[in-house]
Amino acid sequence: MPVGMRLLVVSEPAASASALVRVLAGLSPPDRGRVEIAGLVDSSPDGWGRRIAHLGPEPGIHAWMTPREALTLAAGLLELPRAESARRIGGALAWARIPPEAVDRPVRRGGPPLLQRTGLAAALIADPEVLLLDEPLRALETHERARLLRLPGRRRTIVLASRYPASEAGFASHVALLREGRVALMARIADLETAGLPLSMRGIGALADSRAAAAPRR
Repeated sequence: MPVGMRLLVVSEPAASASALVRVLAGLSPPDRGRVEIAGLVDSSPDGWGRRIAHLGPEPGIHAWMTPREALTLAAGLLELPRAESARRIGGALAWARIPPEAVDRPVRRGGPPLLQRTGLAAALIADPEVLLLDEPLRALETHERARLLRLPGRRRTIVLASRYPASEAGFASHVALLREGRVALMARIADLETAGLPLSMRGIGALADSRAAAAPRR
């Protein structure tokens, strides 16, 4: 994957895409092989551990925490200087559009939408080179979810696992299809449009099948 790519990953069976993202994030070990991110093959602090961020369906933020506390914790784990920590926290709160009146209230009072906004804001504190997203922000309205997924940073590489590819229209530049754990298709979103196929599991599968049929037999 080149730097700056925004890759949508879908799969058959559906859970495989999420499993891949978890392996990339270092949350699940691979059965075999190795993971290489940003030119490095390990997730230690001296490797790519601090150059990536992960956001899943459940952000992993305690319901009693406030958005400010969650972001302060994220900044503290990075051992940022106080001024830089404050700058990043302010920027992340603004990008996620967390209302000022909600910043110091427990996230449970804002329900799933506030929890998911806070999770994304916390992921951005590290200013990651690679952002791994697994079915994120489903509690938000479609237009706001689309805005948040257009994350700042031209050199930021994003991998998003989704069971609903049509809902990711406008986000991704490329799509990958996994079938039984293997890459069956790697294509530009524009390739679907050129082929007259929709951004759906059926359309992506049809493009994969047509390319497989046209490939030279070995």
